Amino acid sequence: GWRRLRVQTFARGSPVRFPDFTIYFRAIVMIASKPSIFVAPLLGAIVFLALQELGVYTTGQIGFLGLSVFQWIGGIFLLYAFAVTIIQADGIERGIRGGFDAAWEEARRKAGGIILAAIGLWFLLAIADDIGMLLGSSVLALILEIVAGFFLIYVMPAAGIGGLPGTLAISGSMRAVRNDPVCAAILAIAFVVLFKTAPSIIAGDLQQHFALSYV
Repeated sequence: GWRRLRVQTFARGSPVRFPDFTIYFRAIVMIASKPSIFVAPLLGAIVFLALQELGVYTTGQIGFLGLSVFQWIGGIFLLYAFAVTIIQADGIERGIRGGFDAAWEEARRKAGGIILAAIGLWFLLAIADDIGMLLGSSVLALILEIVAGFFLIYVMPAAGIGGLPGTLAISGSMRAVRNDPVCAAILAIAFVVLFKTAPSIIAGDLQQHFALSYV
């Protein structure tokens, strides 16, 4: 659960624990009782999509490189928003505070470490994807992203909840994965499927169904 992702969870030598699958059921109750938990992810998604569209319309002359810069900035903000959501959920789970304002303020205090962790996470995921695509295999790219996601799945909780900045959040994630590999594997697969694969498929289907285009 969220409590296990506090700073002591990332300490070296933490004992191996059985995955707490009840967190998924508690998450449904949490979202129903605190709909403000959607504020940060929606804000992050809006900014990401807006920057992506801006990149499409303003960087045609320099092609993919310009679009990638906008996507990179949007991705960093999206991960920052994800950290805000994690902080808010942790507060609700521990019964301390559950408001968006409190979570945003805590994330603002940790902004430097969270942004550095987000940059590292986004960069490593992009490297995994690029290696697969350079080898000419989208399947390999997906597998490499899952592998990278497996080791890095706790980076944002480590930065947001644990307060570990940058590379410390990455090493903290790896220690947490070593202590709980089964749960990490489930989260990594869910992360890649829900945030990388499913959106592209849904967007493609909607574009085809409604005959959408950028023209």
